[in-house]
Amino acid sequence: MSTFPVIASILSETELAQFIKEKYLLKEDSNCQLFRTGVNHTYFISDNEKKYVVRIYCKNWRTKSEIQEELQLLLMLKDNDLAVSYPLPDKNGNLIQEINAPEGLRYAVLFTFAEGKKMRFMHDETCFAIGEIMAKIHNLTAGKKINRIDYNSEVLLDQAYDNINSFFAEDLEEMQYIRKISPQITQKFNEITWSENQKGIVHLDIWYDNLSVNKEDEIIIFDFDNCGNGALILDVAYFCKQLFFIESDKEEYERKFQSFINGYQQIRSLSDKEIKLIPEAGASVFIFYIGVQAKRFDWSNIFFTENYLKMFVGRIKNWMDYYETEK
Repeated sequence: MSTFPVIASILSETELAQFIKEKYLLKEDSNCQLFRTGVNHTYFISDNEKKYVVRIYCKNWRTKSEIQEELQLLLMLKDNDLAVSYPLPDKNGNLIQEINAPEGLRYAVLFTFAEGKKMRFMHDETCFAIGEIMAKIHNLTAGKKINRIDYNSEVLLDQAYDNINSFFAEDLEEMQYIRKISPQITQKFNEITWSENQKGIVHLDIWYDNLSVNKEDEIIIFDFDNCGNGALILDVAYFCKQLFFIESDKEEYERKFQSFINGYQQIRSLSDKEIKLIPEAGASVFIFYIGVQAKRFDWSNIFFTENYLKMFVGRIKNWMDYYETEK
């Protein structure tokens, strides 16, 4: 009887441990543990002294050249003394491994482990430090491009809507809301004459879940899987929007928002127009990520329902309404 084809698999921890130990000459007592499945799968591998992260890219999620661009960016940041989780070469100097999984070819990369803890409810000092390291990254990536996606209105809004529309009817209130605000957001972006210094390589996913904190103000950034090209304010706005939903007390939010912006502007200035664009920029990234969840339905189908759409779009609406009230 032939084996039935699959669209996604979870690799064996035992076999992956052996594969990584042989490729990277790790200690024989190293053990591997699945940490998370999602758009990609994450494993931890460790011995008694060191811990590493293994990312297994899902089939057809990233091309090999896209992964290479991500890894070269990380090495550039590391070489400039920025605290990021970076890729490690195997015994032959290769950064990317190929695995023949049941569904087809998948890529694997071994990264350094970001020591520290995840801090959902961050102190003012932590927000300030996150602003600083984001600005330092932007100082290095401003005016540069990598051979990856360009985050413009078509990608963030139009293509995302088309992806979402393949699952949800256009007459849903939430779909109508996305369709309503998307041209308004596009217009706001088009009203700015962007300098080369205001555009560059963006991470697009900097929030508490993708950074480790030591002593409240030592920050390590990781998970650059969504890096690409775009307006640098996208990173700023996305962090602010995540902070907005973490802090139910909006006085707390405003104080931490200001700490983050102060930390950022201590290193790198933001124009008044960029700061005023934060609501629209944050909303555009959130719409984009609903589109990602639709595109990767094999990962998100457990929760990708009309109720989930109501919750997610409701968050966007609350964010936009808050800033409209503030005006």
